[in-house]
Order: sequence, then C-alpha cells, then structure tokens
Amino acid sequence: MRDLSRRDLLKATAVGAGAVALPGMMVGGSSAFATDGPGPSGATYPPAKLTGRIVRPQSPDYAEASLGWDELFVRYPLVIVFAQETQDVVNALTWARQHDVALRVRSGRHSLEGWSNVDNGIVIDVSELKDVHIDTATRTAKVGAGLNQLEAVTALGEYDLAATTGTEGTVGLSGATLGGGFGFLTRYLGMACDNLIGAEIVVASGVNGAKVLEVDPWNHPDLLWALRGAGNGNFGIVTSLTYKVAPLKSVAYLQATWSGLDDLHGVFDTWQRTAPFTDPRLGSQLEVHPTEILLFAVLAEGSETEARRLLEPILSIGKPEVTVQIGGWGETYAGFQIPNDEEPAKWKFFSQFTREPFPTKAISAIREFMENAPSPDSNFFTQAFGSGAQRQEPFGGAAFPHRDALFYSEPGAGWGTRGEPDSDDAVTPIAQTWIAEFSQALRPYVDGAYVNVPNIGMAEWEKAYWGHNFTRLRKIKAKYDPHNVFQYEQSVPPATS
Repeated sequence: MRDLSRRDLLKATAVGAGAVALPGMMVGGSSAFATDGPGPSGATYPPAKLTGRIVRPQSPDYAEASLGWDELFVRYPLVIVFAQETQDVVNALTWARQHDVALRVRSGRHSLEGWSNVDNGIVIDVSELKDVHIDTATRTAKVGAGLNQLEAVTALGEYDLAATTGTEGTVGLSGATLGGGFGFLTRYLGMACDNLIGAEIVVASGVNGAKVLEVDPWNHPDLLWALRGAGNGNFGIVTSLTYKVAPLKSVAYLQATWSGLDDLHGVFDTWQRTAPFTDPRLGSQLEVHPTEILLFAVLAEGSETEARRLLEPILSIGKPEVTVQIGGWGETYAGFQIPNDEEPAKWKFFSQFTREPFPTKAISAIREFMENAPSPDSNFFTQAFGSGAQRQEPFGGAAFPHRDALFYSEPGAGWGTRGEPDSDDAVTPIAQTWIAEFSQALRPYVDGAYVNVPNIGMAEWEKAYWGHNFTRLRKIKAKYDPHNVFQYEQSVPPATS
C-alpha cells in the first residue's frame, strides 16, 4: 500500500483543510532505530514510510479506530498507526515530523478530554504492543505499553505478583502509570509510577527523525524521573515499561452499601479520619451516588475478620449491606470490572486532592450536589492516601507531587448511550455546568489536581498538577523534546533558557 501524501490525506477526510501543524518542524529525512543518546540537533534522516497496522479515513474500520472511551469527544485523524513493534513507532514519529503533521500518542483511549486523538493529524497507537516478560526471581516485569490494567493485573496474578494499578481495567497501563497511577494497592505498594523502574521510549531526534532510548535509574535518570508522573505523551512515545513487582497471594475485598444519603455525614467523616491512617495493607474508595453510598476496600494478604475489624468504625454507622470475598488479586480485580458497553458513553470529571479533613459544610455540599445530579450515573469518588507507602518516593525520585494528600476525590457525571453519537445531548451542558459548580463549591477544601484527570479551564494548572516539579519538567522537556514535537492542550512546554 502506497503512502498517501499529506495533500492526499487532507482530501481523504471530510474535515480536510486547516490541518494543524506543529511548530519547529522541517520536511526532510527518516527513521532510525538507535538507542544511544540524543543525536546532533542538525541531523537529518532519510524519508520514512508508515508501517504497522494503518487505518485511514477510507478504511472500513476507521470509525471504530478513531473513537475514544469518552464519546463526548469525536476527532477525525488523517491516519492512525497501530504499532506492531517499536520500529513502527519510530517510523510513524519520523513520518509525522517530515510531513509537518500534528501527532498524538494513544494507548487505552481513556484520555478524559480526548487529547489522545486529533483532527487532521496522526495518532500513534501502542495498544497492540502486548508482550509480557515476568522474572519471578528478580520480581520484575517488562510489559508492552499496549496492556490495559486488567491485562497487567491478570498476567501478574498468575504468578501471585502485583504492582499498583488504577481500578478501571480497560484503562491503559501506560497512560495511568505515567501520570502517577493509584488504586487499591497504593497505600501498600506506592504509586504505579513508583513501581516503574525502566522504560523504552521513542523520542524525536535531529531535525526530522526519531530514535529509541532505554531509560532506567542509570541511563537517562532525569527522563525516568519525569516519566514517573508527568503524564503520557509529553516527552516521547513509551513502547514498553519495566516494573518492580511484589508478592501478593490473596486479598480480602469488601463492599458496603448504604441506601440513601442520610448516613453520608457520619460515613464520610469517619472514613476520612480513619481509612487514610489504618493498616497500609488496606486501600479503600468511598463513592457517593444519587441514591446510595458505596465503600470498596481491599486488604492485601488479609482475612474477612481482619478487614471487618479495620473498617468497623465506618461499618458501625447505619445499617450497610456488607459482602466480603477472599481470593487472588487477579480474579478479584476481574470480578469487579464493568464492561465498557454497560457504561454511559459520555463523561465529565474534575480532579482534586485534599490535605485536611472535609468540614461539615463540605460534606453537606457533596450531598446537595448529589441529590441534584444530572444523571443516575453521577458520583463523587474518593481514594484514601494518608500514611501509606505512597508517601515515600522511589529510588531516583518521581515527578508526581501529591504524596502528602489525605485523599483524592472527583465529582463525575456519565450520560448517553454508547454507539449513539447524539444520545442525551441535552444533558451535556447540564452535566458540564454541574461539574463546574460542584468543583467550585469544594475549592476552599481541596488543593492540586491529577494530570490523568485533567481540569479544563483551571487557572495555574501547571502548579496544580506538578507543584514545584514543573520547573524541572520544563528543563527535561527542553533536553529531550526541544522542538515541542509532543504537545497538547496542557502538555509540558520546554524551558526557553
């Protein structure tokens, strides 16, 4: 199949004219599979050709290939490259630079503002890079960047091993880790990015090329530091990740449900004052829905009796319905997943961290907003941090800054039917307004934001995501991506001096 010229590609898509071009690009040269340091800034490469599984606007599977998890955002890329090996990524990045085409990096399609896709540009998708190599002797795992979290948990679970991941199985492991990554094992094993000890990454090289870097604590340690929390697609395209993993044979998984919201003040206040400070083997999430309160907890290497004892201060409030399962982490994780097709199509969230317990006024605001939620699938989600392992940075440090948080939280709203683009469109402005007003009501009680759940329109978002680490991130960006090839709406810009 011949490579289409940029002009051909523009003609092939309905949104053709007005393609976005990245600044600082020059047309010229090719791909190179090299693993040494950054090449000469003036180096040029021979012409590149796209390889891998190529999807273009005229392809029969284009609509499916271009759709993200959050169907609120619909983009029309010129071409999507599903990499089958690292060389495909090198070729695609080189091709994008040589044709002055905007590019985005994609793994699990869960970019919550649609930033892993782009109109009139190239999407470099690593979701089909799914190799897994587990070394039980050294307790390390090298995995392709295409694994989602369920696949990673399942693969490790077969060896009674684990590393921290987020809760949602269909989320890409790479994207979640590179933004920080937290879930039920955070207080026990640290952040997902803390478990990251190496990566293979394709970076821009020279005037118009690309190359591969092997990153670990001794090779490009500054880049490893940045990859531990800066977010996906800021410095290059990660094609594999190496984790330290820990033994985990079984967990106790507890779920408690309170009908209605009458017990909210007692449940929430007790949870925020106990769950972040209990045994670090216990990770928990509290979710407030319009008609019920849910508590989810995982106790690593624990029993039902122990889990109930640790959570007794919360479970003693009201009359919750409580269930407990004992099993391997892999099977337990798979058991609480909700299939994508059973979820709403469109979503909106707002992320925030908390360092002091919410006062009564804040909890009352949560109840008021949830009682006036725009859809049945709206919720207020929390994740306990506190005194757990996430407070300690890994060897070499990490860009993720929110280690002293008491808990993380986000209001979220879901609506619409998957596969029906215009479904519940009337709800969209109502949900967006509700999220904005909800987050504003909690502003006095929260601090910071999570780069994996970006906040559109937020003032000083750089400080909210990365705090004092932002200055160093800009310097590392200038070193590895001085031309700002990898950019999106809230990406890290290179330092100018």
